[in-house]
Amino acid sequence: MSDPIVIDVRSEGEYASGYVQGSINLPLDRFTEGIAQVAPDKSAPLILYCVSGARSGAACAWLQKEGYTQVSNGGSTGAVAMALGRPIERG
Repeated sequence: MSDPIVIDVRSEGEYASGYVQGSINLPLDRFTEGIAQVAPDKSAPLILYCVSGARSGAACAWLQKEGYTQVSNGGSTGAVAMALGRPIERG
């Protein structure tokens, strides 16, 4: 299985305050326009996260309606970093 694409749906400011290493920032307000560039393959594994899992959950539901098949809500930054064994970086 290939590594998942990790997407942070928080704002740019939130992302800069700390993000999972290797994640892509795609804020929720630009999500529907930007997802095709970030994840053109609808069968690619995606992990989304935010602060609490609420915004990433909404994005996951939308992706599933759009035909993405391997979508998971990772919850918070810390939960995803721990699950993937990746550090949190600041930018």
